Amino acid sequence: MNSTQKITDFKFQHSLRTRWIDLDAFRHINNAVYLSYIEDARLELLSRWKITQDGKSVIVASVTIDYYKQVLHPTELIIGQRVSRIGNKSFDITSIVFNKDTQESICQSVITIVCFDFSSNKTVLVYNEIKNDYGK
Repeated sequence: MNSTQKITDFKFQHSLRTRWIDLDAFRHINNAVYLSYIEDARLELLSRWKITQDGKSVIVASVTIDYYKQVLHPTELIIGQRVSRIGNKSFDITSIVFNKDTQESICQSVITIVCFDFSSNKTVLVYNEIKNDYGK
C-alpha cells in the first residue's frame, strides 16, 4: 500500500540522485540504501536544530521502513520529512521517499529518536527547536 501523502505535504524536503553504487544484483536500488538516503535528509534537520555530537545530541532508538516501489538508476528523489510525534524525551520523524519525476512514493520510514546529553550520559527532555517543528 502506498502512502496517500504528497511531496507538497512536507515543509522539509531533501533532494538527491541515485548513484551507480546503490544498485544491487537485481539492478534496482538496494533496500538498505534507502536508510542512508533518509539519514542524509535527517542530518539537515539535526543541523537545523543545532544538534551536535557533544552535549545536545540524539540517539536513534528505532527504525521502521515500508517499501512500495522499486527504483532504477538513474533517478532523482525527494525525501519529505516531518516531526510526527513528540514525547517527553523522544520524538518520531516520518520520512517518505518520492520519485521526483512521477511524484510516486517509494518508501516510508518512521524513526524514533531519543534526546541525549553525552556530557552527562543521560536522556533529556525533547529540545524546544524540535517541538517548534512538530507537525510542520
